[in-house]
Amino acid sequence: MQLNPYLNFDGTCEEAFRFYERCFNGKITTLVTFEGAGDVNQLPPGWSKKIMHAHMIAGGQILMGSDAPPGRYDKPQGLSVLVTVEEPAEAEWVFNALAENGNVRMPIQKTSWSVKFGMVTDRFGVPWMVNCAAAATAAA
Repeated sequence: MQLNPYLNFDGTCEEAFRFYERCFNGKITTLVTFEGAGDVNQLPPGWSKKIMHAHMIAGGQILMGSDAPPGRYDKPQGLSVLVTVEEPAEAEWVFNALAENGNVRMPIQKTSWSVKFGMVTDRFGVPWMVNCAAAATAAA
């Protein structure tokens, strides 16, 4: 079994995935527009270039997403996407990249379980937690 985050956006999916590609040193493998997927006659005006499906690989992990059609987007709540990295410097870098024009909910810092942990909601409204795995194994 594999569980992968699938993020929904309010029309900013392509911009978000280009941002995540940079934040996670990832590679976008798929960006399918609604227009590229088929019948655009049923789409609202200006929606044909929005993303029906995005797929990115970063660190061997998969992140997917799409633009929710107008009236169907809900802001994320009650969840965070956890990013676990091996090195404290990488945790700092990823956290600071995600925090660009976002909202820091907990600055990246030493905690009782990690030498680097922080929480941020990025500029697209997606909540993230960044954790350094090296610290978790050292604390055990």
